[in-house]
Amino acid sequence: MQKIKVGVIAGAGYTGGELVRLLLNHDHAEILFVQSRSQAGKPIHQVHLDLLGTTSLTFTAEPDLQNPNLDAIFMALPYGEAKEFLEKNKLPAKVRVIDLSHDFRLKSNCTLGDRKFIYGLPELNREAIKKATLIANPGCFATAIQLALLPLAREKKLGEVAVTGVTGSTGAGQKLTETSQFSYRSNNISAYKTLSHQHVFEIEESLQSLQGNELAKVSFIPWRGDFTRGIFVSAQVTSSLTKNQAIELYRSYYESHQFISVTGDAINLKAVVNTNRALIEINQAGSKLAIHVVIDNLLKGASGQAVQNFNLMFGFAEDMGLKLKGVVF
Repeated sequence: MQKIKVGVIAGAGYTGGELVRLLLNHDHAEILFVQSRSQAGKPIHQVHLDLLGTTSLTFTAEPDLQNPNLDAIFMALPYGEAKEFLEKNKLPAKVRVIDLSHDFRLKSNCTLGDRKFIYGLPELNREAIKKATLIANPGCFATAIQLALLPLAREKKLGEVAVTGVTGSTGAGQKLTETSQFSYRSNNISAYKTLSHQHVFEIEESLQSLQGNELAKVSFIPWRGDFTRGIFVSAQVTSSLTKNQAIELYRSYYESHQFISVTGDAINLKAVVNTNRALIEINQAGSKLAIHVVIDNLLKGASGQAVQNFNLMFGFAEDMGLKLKGVVF
């Protein structure tokens, strides 16, 4: 059985841990190293406690990027550090990169030397991803919001879009802050980065490239939720489509995308937690369409999507290593 040799950069955080879990259970992946300067020398299971008895790997301080067997790396570095890392560490040309930061997502900043990062949303760029050597994995909110709007953008039916969305505490990363503490999050909800979230730029760039003009503008208000995993977004658009017409449009767009399901019935967050799936709910009243989307922010919004891109890049089944059981209750 073919094994693709991979490394994980910054594997001690939430997304890094999810990458390790997924790759350990991937039939065609073999982890050569998991790097973390803060946890160097520790067995991985001492940081990711659920991996006790699953792996004997130890965190390394420096990645072995010149290992002749290395085929690909996943990068889970904080925003702003991925570009610096790749500029300081010259990779062999054959090593493919899947970066989970926002450093290379925009077209104005998607190059590394003479190589170009492809925006890694399979529901938008599947064919380009298959041919890519560098992938810029989308943001978690950006993934959910784009899934809510891509079919309308393809039909050139987007103008001003109002979006709200709530995310779990893992979306803020592992570093403790005032607003990520249990005493703040528990039984609480709060808005942040109102109309100024960094994911809006990549969302609008994708929508406008698909629609062919700059009319698609997104106003986004994100909320912090009092739960750990998941994203629930709601988008409102002006449209002449009926509910049934909109459902048909969305089902047609996502027909070949196995992780996406479209319905006119109510959806909920637990249905997708611990999976790489997205559920889309369509509602309509008068001239307004409301589109709800739920995803797991750490999987379809980050590490699961990264493995989905890995599968596409190396010619594996798109759901390899991603047939995951949801939590549900």
